[in-house]
Amino acid sequence: MNILLTTLNSRFTHTSLGLRYIQANMQELTCKTKILEFSINDALQSVAEKILDEEPSIIGIGVYIWNVQEIKELIEIIKKVAPDTTIILGGPEVSYEPFRVDLSLADFIIQGEGDTAFYKLVKQITEGKKPQNRIQKPVMENLKEVNLPYMYYTDEDIKNRYIYVEASRGCPFLCEFCLSSIDEKIRTFDLDLLMQEFETLWQRGARNFKFVDRTFNINMRLANRILDFFLSKEEEYFAHFEVIPDHFPDSIKEKIALFPHGALQLEIGIQTLNETIAENISRPLKLDKIKENIAFLENQTHAHIHLDLIVGLPAEDLQSFGKNLDMLVSLSACEIQIGILKKLSGTAIDRHDAKFAMVYSDTPPYDILKTSTLSFKDIQNMKRFARFWDIFYNSGNFTNSIKLLKQDGAIYQSFFDFSLWIYEQTDSTYKISLERQTELLFNFLTCKAKTLQDKEGVAKIMLEDITKVKGRAVPSYLKPYYLGKKEEEEIKNSHFNKRQSKR
Repeated sequence: MNILLTTLNSRFTHTSLGLRYIQANMQELTCKTKILEFSINDALQSVAEKILDEEPSIIGIGVYIWNVQEIKELIEIIKKVAPDTTIILGGPEVSYEPFRVDLSLADFIIQGEGDTAFYKLVKQITEGKKPQNRIQKPVMENLKEVNLPYMYYTDEDIKNRYIYVEASRGCPFLCEFCLSSIDEKIRTFDLDLLMQEFETLWQRGARNFKFVDRTFNINMRLANRILDFFLSKEEEYFAHFEVIPDHFPDSIKEKIALFPHGALQLEIGIQTLNETIAENISRPLKLDKIKENIAFLENQTHAHIHLDLIVGLPAEDLQSFGKNLDMLVSLSACEIQIGILKKLSGTAIDRHDAKFAMVYSDTPPYDILKTSTLSFKDIQNMKRFARFWDIFYNSGNFTNSIKLLKQDGAIYQSFFDFSLWIYEQTDSTYKISLERQTELLFNFLTCKAKTLQDKEGVAKIMLEDITKVKGRAVPSYLKPYYLGKKEEEEIKNSHFNKRQSKR
């Protein structure tokens, strides 16, 4: 009997922590269990072929919002060509009902944490005690008794992919759009054992650690111990943490300030800065603390900060969202990720559906289509806004020139106008070359913006952005300004050399 654990990751560089937990807890069946990972870009018939080449009796598949449609098709292929194969599903997308993608061809579904539940189910099946219930209800694991998964990262994983790790599970907050709010209790792993595992990973060459903890900085003992682990290392590394914005005690601040440039990334879920909206979705919002901590991270650390905002929250309109964005831009020059609200099964966000006329797509990722304060057109515009924001603001390609869109310190309205105009020109949000991007920004600033700007001044700033990357070609429409700049530098150098020779 062969047991295969598999999933479709969103990218090749990603790895599945969940599959490795299951592998680590298969007890006497470990030697019969194998992990085989793919990405959502792989051809599904080829994926099915490689899975079935292993001749598995049982296949365990991790199902997520980004792969559920593909998993449905994959199951259909496997069941047609190998109908006797037992398929067991697990993961966030099948942990809560209703299921909005038809996965009825799967034999069993494990809801909730599957670290040891998968082994128990497989054991029953192999002993001929097949459970009557197709859906196995969730059981919360005792994390002190769960075997850690890190030995199941291969040398190839360590060399080429992100290593996902965790020190805790659960979240003490009740944000209604988030699955983590369902597990209110924070549970931690054995910290001494965990640190031994991290050290082993380090000795094997791991240098990219992505923590999946939802509130890394809520437990000071845990956070300080892990930060100390990385600060003790002299080689270059990258550590990513999700943190809450209003809880940075002095001990944490002191340590974060010690991390070198490029070593630390902090993802901070802001979501909204409107106190009324935050109260609607049961999200705590301490504005003064948030502003204070972002200012600290921005001005006194080398951490790369990643802030999140959500479009489409109950009762929030474009004006409110725009104020949120303008405030964040005024507080920090960091990356700001703009997401669209999704309705995840199991969350409490559905309680607002009637009151705020919340209408969602029935297909993944179940994103909001309209609300009482945002029309379908508004949402469509904001989806494109978010995409163009990534291209022009978050990419780092226009660090200086993007600031030219600011009017009286605010950027939302002018960028909104810019995003509408880009879409009119391109009818697309993808496959826009860098040269075309620069041309669009240049033309908008000098020909289409409400307050037009001098072409020579805009060109000078855009050229600074373009030429900061060695070998990058100067677009043809900027070459006249670029040549003028070169001649100016040559004249300055000539005068300097003449003065030096006279001396």
